[in-house]
Amino acid sequence: MYLDLESPSDRARLDEPEAFLSAHQDEVVILDEVHRVQSLFPVLRGLIDHARRQGRKHGLYLLLGSAGLDLLAQSGETLAGRIAYLELGPLQLRETGAATLDALWLRGGFPDSFVARMPAETLRRLWTMLAHLQGGLLNEANLARSLGVDVRTASHYLDLLVELLLVRRLSPWHANVGKRLVRSPKVYVRDSGLVHALLGIANADALLGHPIVGASFEGFVIENIAAACAPDATCHFYRTSGGAEVDLVLAWPDGTLWARALA
Repeated sequence: MYLDLESPSDRARLDEPEAFLSAHQDEVVILDEVHRVQSLFPVLRGLIDHARRQGRKHGLYLLLGSAGLDLLAQSGETLAGRIAYLELGPLQLRETGAATLDALWLRGGFPDSFVARMPAETLRRLWTMLAHLQGGLLNEANLARSLGVDVRTASHYLDLLVELLLVRRLSPWHANVGKRLVRSPKVYVRDSGLVHALLGIANADALLGHPIVGASFEGFVIENIAAACAPDATCHFYRTSGGAEVDLVLAWPDGTLWARALA
């Protein structure tokens, strides 16, 4: 059962949501654009809990929509213990095929960018700065100074972009967790196409001749590897005081480490 909650006719079918959804308990119910009707969350919780108390298998609900921070917070609070999240990031190489490597690297994995011409855009200073910082150590004080804001505000902006899956802060690996938190992370715009658009890189020749080419490909590889790993693996980098560096360290909860130099 599929319902598009931007469709007036589909929304009308949910005028009595508990009765309607109860009649489809044995189906997978897909609720698209669920952020339009957030009042459904308590109804879903009630249906799931009622089925559990009756010892019956409850329905499966697939909730699709824009993952705003308020939506994630509300769904997490209302449906705690009853919901799992699946991160749908940009397209990755394993989805588009090896033959698309050059196009995917250049254009990035947002579908409209991947299949269409890259449009010219007016870009904000923050995005441009992040593109120039691709793969570099993050200094929030310098970033804040360049933006003309205080460090706390710059940190808030970055936190928001990280939460929205647009920017990756790659923390340094250290056996002492406290030391990981105080050392500078590396920063990546997660989609390579955004990096190239922000820097005005229009084609493969321009990309290969641009100083960002190494950092761009490094970020592209990190995103593809991270997407292919188990969800409980965390990504880091490792750098010694002498300058030796491992570009990507994957760490699992059992202490297993996997390291890769991407250069």
